[in-house]
Amino acid sequence: MLRLYDSSSCILTLCLIQLAGTGSNRRLYRAPVKMAAPQYWALLLTVCTASFFVAQALKTAPIGQFFVFEIQREVYQADFNPVSKIYGTVPNDPIVFKCNKQFSPDLPAWLRFTQRHPHDNGFLYGTPMEDDKGKNVIEITVINRRTYETFEDTVIINVIPRAKLMPFQAEFFIPLSNIEAVLPPSVQFDIKKDVQKMWGVDDLEFVNITSALDRGGLVPLPIAGHFEGVYVKLGSESYFSKCLQGVGTTQHVRECDAINKRRGYYFEKVSTDCSTCTVASTCVQWCRSTLIDLSNPEPPPPVPTMGSGILETGGEFDPPESLPPRDFFPDYIATVIFPFVLALVLFLLLAYVMCCRREGLDKRDAMTPDLQLYHHHTIVGNTCELRDLADTREGVPPPLSTLPMFSTRTGERSPPYSSDSIPLIMAQQEPNVDTLPRK
Repeated sequence: MLRLYDSSSCILTLCLIQLAGTGSNRRLYRAPVKMAAPQYWALLLTVCTASFFVAQALKTAPIGQFFVFEIQREVYQADFNPVSKIYGTVPNDPIVFKCNKQFSPDLPAWLRFTQRHPHDNGFLYGTPMEDDKGKNVIEITVINRRTYETFEDTVIINVIPRAKLMPFQAEFFIPLSNIEAVLPPSVQFDIKKDVQKMWGVDDLEFVNITSALDRGGLVPLPIAGHFEGVYVKLGSESYFSKCLQGVGTTQHVRECDAINKRRGYYFEKVSTDCSTCTVASTCVQWCRSTLIDLSNPEPPPPVPTMGSGILETGGEFDPPESLPPRDFFPDYIATVIFPFVLALVLFLLLAYVMCCRREGLDKRDAMTPDLQLYHHHTIVGNTCELRDLADTREGVPPPLSTLPMFSTRTGERSPPYSSDSIPLIMAQQEPNVDTLPRK
C-alpha cells in the first residue's frame, strides 16, 4: 500500500540529494549546473511521478485464489500525531477503517472487509472470479476515534488471470475461531501445514476463507468461549489422499448423522477421521468436511438459437363480444349470509347465558340461612323506620350545630365565620387565656 505522503517524501529525499550533489558540482562547474538545473528537476519530477503509479499496482490477486490484505494500525498511528516521531513514541489511539471502491459507496462484489475492534487491524479479503478481472481502486478512510481526525489512503488491486488450475478442492469447518483470527499469514500457514499432512502434498493454495455468518450461521453470544466459525477451502492439482477420500464413504455419513443428532459432540472422533491440528483454535470439525472435484466440469448449457425476432402468424385476434355470465350468489352467501348467521347464533347464546341462566331471588333466598335473612331484613327495616321518624319530626328545635356561631359564655350569636378566619386554637382569639394543661 502506498500512502499519499510517500510520494512527497520520496520527492523531498531526492531533492535533498540533488541539492547536495549540485552543491558539490557548483564548486567545479558553476556555469553548466545553472543551465542543467531546470532540466534535472523536470526529470526528477517525472521519475517520482512514474514511481508513484508503478508502486500502486503491486497488489495482485490471481483469479480463483484467496486474496487478503492487512491494514495495519501502526502505519497510521504516527500520521495523526507527527510530533511523536521526534520523541520516538507511537500513540495507541483507537482507529476505525472504512473501505469502498473508488466512485462507489461499496466494495466490489468479491471483496469483503472486517475489523472486530478499533484497536485491531483491518482485513480486505476475498476470491476474485473471471468476471472480476481488471483494476480495482480501493479507497480507505482512516478515522481516529479519540481526536476524530480523518486520513484518506488508496490501494490498487489488480485481478490477474489464473495462475494455476486447482481442480481438487477440500473445504473444512473450524468452529473455534472467528474470521479475523484466521486471516493473518501466520495462522494460514498453520492451517495449510495441517492440511498438507492430511493431503500428503505440498502444493496447496487457499481458495476461499469465509465466515459461517455469511452462510446462515447464528450470531454467537458476546462472551468468551463462543465463536462464529470459519469455512476454509484449499485446492491442489493432486488428487485427494486416502485420508480425505474417507469423507465420501457411506460409513462416514452414517456416523456423522448419529453425532449431529447429539448436540455438543462436535469433536467426537469417527472411524474416518484423520485430521491433525497444531493449534487448538484451528482444529477442524471432520463431519462437516467436503470434497469438491472440478476435474470433469459439467458441460455448459447449449446456446439458445437466435430467431428472426418476428412472431409466427397465428391469425387475427377475435375478442369476444360479451363476457359469460357469472353467478355471485355463492360469494354473497360466503361474505354476507354466513357472517350474519354466525353473529345471530352468538347473540342468542350470549342472551341465554346472561338471562336464562340466572338463579333468581327465590332460589337465592332458599339457599341462604334463616339467621342471615333475618339480620338482613332487620337492617333494612330499621333504616326505613329511622327515615320515617326524621320526616315526621315537627316542633323540635334544630340542634345548635346547625345554627350560626354563638358564644357559650355570653349567649350572643354571630354570623358564621369563613373557613379562613376561624382560629385553630383559642389562644389565637384570646391571647390572655392560658390553654396549657396544669396539674
